[in-house]
Amino acid sequence: MKGYSFLSLARHALGGHKGWPVVWRSPEPKKNYDVVIIGAGGHGLATAYYLAKNHRMKNIAVLEKGWLGGGNTGRNTQITRSNYYWPQSAAFFDHSLKLYEGLSRELNFNVMLSQRGLLNLAHSHHELEVMRRWANAIQINKIDAEVLTPIEVKKLVPLINLDCRFPVHGGFIQHRGGISRHDAVVWGYARAASAYGVDIIQQCEVSGFNIRSGRVTGVNTTRGTIGADKIGIAVAGHTSELARMAGFRVPVTSMPLQAMVSEPIKPCLNTVVMSPVIHMYVSQSDRGELVFGGGADVYNSYAQRGGIPLLQEITASLVELFPAFSRLRLMRQWAGIVDITPDTSPLMGRTPVQNLYISGGWGTGGYKAIPAGGDTMAYTIANDRPHPLIEDFSLERFESGALIDEGAASGVSH
Repeated sequence: MKGYSFLSLARHALGGHKGWPVVWRSPEPKKNYDVVIIGAGGHGLATAYYLAKNHRMKNIAVLEKGWLGGGNTGRNTQITRSNYYWPQSAAFFDHSLKLYEGLSRELNFNVMLSQRGLLNLAHSHHELEVMRRWANAIQINKIDAEVLTPIEVKKLVPLINLDCRFPVHGGFIQHRGGISRHDAVVWGYARAASAYGVDIIQQCEVSGFNIRSGRVTGVNTTRGTIGADKIGIAVAGHTSELARMAGFRVPVTSMPLQAMVSEPIKPCLNTVVMSPVIHMYVSQSDRGELVFGGGADVYNSYAQRGGIPLLQEITASLVELFPAFSRLRLMRQWAGIVDITPDTSPLMGRTPVQNLYISGGWGTGGYKAIPAGGDTMAYTIANDRPHPLIEDFSLERFESGALIDEGAASGVSH
C-alpha cells in the first residue's frame, strides 16, 4: 500500500488526478477462505484488517450484500466517545477511542477525528446529581469527565438557551469525545485490509449457512457457495436474521434511528451537545452542516428512511435549545437500522454454532466501537476464545443474568 503524502497529492494534482491507484480491489470470490466476514461496514472491515495485520491470516473475504459502507456506518452521526458507566463498557469503549486517536496515522488515511468534547446537559438538580454520579464512575474507570455549571456551559456553547422550557442546570463533558468522518473510517479500513490481501466482495448477499455436525463450513450467496473454516457476522440491524439462518436466536430488536442535517453555515458549534430531557443531540460537521438526531422510532422496522413526525419532534427540540437555528433550512434526513439488546450492550463472541462468531447488538453505539470491535473480534476469531475485553458481552450473559445495563449511556432514550 503506497502511502498518501503532500508530495503525492501535489504530483497527482499536476497530472490532473488521473493516475491515482485503485483504493481497494474488487476480486471475484474464491471457492474457499480461511475466514469469511459477513458485512462490509466498519466492524466487518476492521475485523478483517486486524485479522490480517495482527494475526497474520491471509485468506480472508468480506462479503457485502450492497455496497461498502452502505449500512449503518454511512448512516450515523459520527460521534466518538467512551463515557460509559459500567467498568466493562468503559474499558472497551476507551480502548476504541484510543485506537481512534491513532487511526489516521495507522491507516495512512485521515479519518478527521475532532476531539471537540461531548457535553451532556442536566435540566434539573436531580438530573445534575445523577450526572455527578455518572462522571465520578467514569473517572474511577480512568476516563476523563468534568462537571460544568450553567455559566461554564454558556461559555462553552454561547448560542445555547439556558432558560429553555426545561432550564439547563449544568452538565458534564468528556473532553476527549467528539466526531470523526464515517466515510473516511470505512474507506481507510477497506484500503488497508485490501492491501493485506483481503478480498472485499460487494453485491454478494448471504442466503444461508452450510452447517455440518454443529460446525459451520460455508455460506450460500447470490454469487455461489463459498466455503470457510470460520465465519464472522457483522451486519448491525440484520443480526437476528443471520442468526435465524444459522439456527439460533438472539435477544435483539431492530428499529430505525433517524438523523438529519441542516444547510451548511460558518462554524458556530465547537462541541457535541446532548440533552436527554429535551431529547436531542447535535454537532457541526466539517462541511458546516448541523448534524442532529434524537431517539429511535417506537416500532420495529428495517426501513432506512425518515418520517415526518420524528423530524418535527427533533427539529423542535433543536430550536428549543438553540433558537438561532430556527432560520436554517433542513437539507436531508435518513435512518439507520439499530439492533438493540435488553441491556443496550453489544453481543460479541462465539455462538452455539462452532466456528461461527457474532458482533452485533450495538444499538446506537456501533460507530464509536469500530476499532475496538474489529480488534477484539479478530482476536476472538483467530484464537477461538473471547478477547478479555469482551468476555462479559457474550450471549451467555442472558442465561446467567449478568447483564450490563447501559441504557442511559446512549445520551437519549431508545
